[in-house]
Amino acid sequence: MNPLDATHTLVRDAQPAEPCSTCGSRVAGLCHKLDAAALDDISADSQRFQLAAKSVLFREGDAAQRAYSIVEGVVKLSRLLPDGKQQVVGFRFAGDILGYGAGKTYPFDAETLTNGHFCRIERGRLDSLLRLYPQMERRMLDLCLRELSNTQDQLVSVGRRSAEARVASFLLGLVDAYRQRGPLPTDLPMPMTRSDIGDFLGLTLETVSRSFASFKRQKLISEPGHQTVRILDMNALLRLTEGDAT
Repeated sequence: MNPLDATHTLVRDAQPAEPCSTCGSRVAGLCHKLDAAALDDISADSQRFQLAAKSVLFREGDAAQRAYSIVEGVVKLSRLLPDGKQQVVGFRFAGDILGYGAGKTYPFDAETLTNGHFCRIERGRLDSLLRLYPQMERRMLDLCLRELSNTQDQLVSVGRRSAEARVASFLLGLVDAYRQRGPLPTDLPMPMTRSDIGDFLGLTLETVSRSFASFKRQKLISEPGHQTVRILDMNALLRLTEGDAT
């Protein structure tokens, strides 16, 4: 059973009136630049809810009956490998769409890393809206192409780059994710653990920790608070990703 079907795990959002006005999807997601008619339809057919950090949105193998838009928060996508190890396949942020694909089941687990606000919509209804509104269908295509491009970049990073270059690439990706969603904060929220980052980059926990320690010694980054990172030398991180270890 999908955990969201259990009513005690779902908290309705009490915000009235204009539920779409503060949604991350208006900035970086499916609803970006949609006209009023499309927004009204998708709002009417969607359900808003909240989940606490470390909650499961859906499990790998669950029937893919719904798609989800992240209004606010960060979600980790992962798969369980045959040897019992976890493979993190990505992190998703406000505005990203989850659970919409070609398969009949979800191909990964989705777990909240922070408190999250979400919209969910039945898959069949979303398909109907995509057919009804070409601008929405085009936006979905753009999002899918962007995800494909990010996946290709990730394959290059894991296959060709050194450990420190992979961690540098991850940090720059974090910068880009927040930059797409508004003014870039000085201190970037980083709710994923070192272990999560390692599972995403194909590195051990110890290697990720050593890379962060090295970056701090070189004054490329600092960690001013819990689960936050401050980028001090963006150009140096970029040079690392391009293979310049100096």
